[in-house]
Amino acid sequence: MPNGTGGFFVAVRRVRASRPTRYADFRSRRDESMTDQVTGAQALIRSLEAAGVDTVFGIPGGAILPAYDPMMDSTKVRHVLVRHEQGAGHAAEGYAQATGKVGVCMATSGPGATNLVTPIADAHMDSVPIVAITGQVASAAIGTDAFQEADICGITMPITKHNFLVTDPAEIAPTIAAAFHIASTGRPGPVLVDISKDALQATTEFIWNGTPELPGYRPVTRPHAKQIREAARLLSEAKRPVLYVGGGVLKAHASAELKVLAELTGAPVVTTLMALGAFPDSHPQHLGMPGMHGTVAAVTALQKSDLIFALGARFDDRVTGRLDTFAPHAKIVHADIDPAEISKNRTADVPIVGDAREVIADLVVAVQAEHEAGRFGDYQEWWTALNRWRDTYPLGYDVPADGSLSPQLVIERLGAISGPDTIFASGVGQHQMWASQFIRYEKPYTWLNSGGAGTMGYSVPAAMGAKAGMPDTTVWAIDGDGCFQMTNQELVTCAVNDIPIKVAIINNGTLGMVRQWQTLFYNERYSNTDLQSRRLPDFVKLAEAMGCVGLRCESPDQLDEIIHKAMSINDAPVVIDFVVHQDAMVWPMVAAGSSNDEVMAARDVRPDFGDSDD
Repeated sequence: MPNGTGGFFVAVRRVRASRPTRYADFRSRRDESMTDQVTGAQALIRSLEAAGVDTVFGIPGGAILPAYDPMMDSTKVRHVLVRHEQGAGHAAEGYAQATGKVGVCMATSGPGATNLVTPIADAHMDSVPIVAITGQVASAAIGTDAFQEADICGITMPITKHNFLVTDPAEIAPTIAAAFHIASTGRPGPVLVDISKDALQATTEFIWNGTPELPGYRPVTRPHAKQIREAARLLSEAKRPVLYVGGGVLKAHASAELKVLAELTGAPVVTTLMALGAFPDSHPQHLGMPGMHGTVAAVTALQKSDLIFALGARFDDRVTGRLDTFAPHAKIVHADIDPAEISKNRTADVPIVGDAREVIADLVVAVQAEHEAGRFGDYQEWWTALNRWRDTYPLGYDVPADGSLSPQLVIERLGAISGPDTIFASGVGQHQMWASQFIRYEKPYTWLNSGGAGTMGYSVPAAMGAKAGMPDTTVWAIDGDGCFQMTNQELVTCAVNDIPIKVAIINNGTLGMVRQWQTLFYNERYSNTDLQSRRLPDFVKLAEAMGCVGLRCESPDQLDEIIHKAMSINDAPVVIDFVVHQDAMVWPMVAAGSSNDEVMAARDVRPDFGDSDD
């Protein structure tokens, strides 16, 4: 996803191709009330405290080691010692997504820093505000292939909103201030701060100012009034509009405003995978999730609309299907805080650059003005068609004939028993799609997942980060047996740090989504998808070995009792091995590269929409 932070940062990246950017041009204003002689490492910890950081996920190592000594004396910053740097990055993401604050992770140079690349890329794709702090070899050794040296600024250039190399201890405090400002404003995203070891060890004067001056960084938040009026006019004239809601609405904390707009207009609402919870699933105007595994009603509503009102969404390929066939009769109103997203994939008839909360609030006023002028949208015929599709093709699943456990039933009961305040962090694959389909998300920030990058291994550490940030909230990690084996070592972190997450392993013994594709498109040739995880490892014993409570469920009549038992345990992490039917598939489905017109409600079930486009 493009960074969309303006020409200044484009220019910076071009310079960085030959020389890492330092902070000299971004020095904050001096605040004499917060000055003191300290080491660079002390300046770093004080800066984190001043930025309001309460939790850091990380692992010490040689280059970053000087920072760990003053961290031990901090009464404000809690450090969570993870078992792998990837876990630190995903935990920072989960913390940020659950709390709305900037997540922080820390690693040493070389392999420590490169282990953060995947979560940084993940945060970049999903616009998650994190600050990754890495140690670097001494400045004199940079470029010499020194022990554990890696050009992490160069490596992460395409996947960060911005990054900094700091070799002067005086630059540490203003750089941290700038990093948090950049990560959390405009379109949120990851910022990396790479600090040389000698800068951490040297002495400097600590100066903190929380309002950095960043020439060229001026995110547009207020939308243009003329564009807002034009959008409201199109909405009143449309016959088949859809409010297409993306994750930007959650990032802008605009759920309440969205509900007002939706009810004022009476238009149908679809929420993307990254926006679940932004609009209540139970609301009668909500058609569900669009996209490859979205509801038939949501997919078809976009496809047959005459106006798509995109709010904080990016028209990604999983939503549009084959782009040249997407919504052929629709005009597009596209509102996004990132100007680079406007018309990137689908040309906008009315482009609106601005923060989603500001945009929606202004739209409410503009729509009210349309109503006062006697111009109302007439969507009665549209709703008749939508309700017919919704009633005819609801989400559902087959119950296994052999009496074994259905994965959809497991996830459905998890949602029902846990309640609407529970946070669910999902891995990637079939279980992710079932969790998006069969749990009712009534509140924002209760659904965490890796949407853009699709990172296996995201779930457990993200749940850990969410629970660390929201200790009084129940947090479930819904994981597949494949995903779980990538980052399950962080259960040890949870056990020793009193972070009692709950983990539901949807254990079908295989890489489920890949196997589904092999079933449908590769003549059931199951090449390298059998994990044999019904036998190895024993997830109950593995959980117990890592200081957790291990449970197993293999039949429907055990299901509710075991979930309730897990819910009653709050002094340790709990892992449930749900042994489920292997051949369950995710439906509906639009095959990759296909048109949304070809949506399948179930295997060999093509919907009949009663028109000539079928």
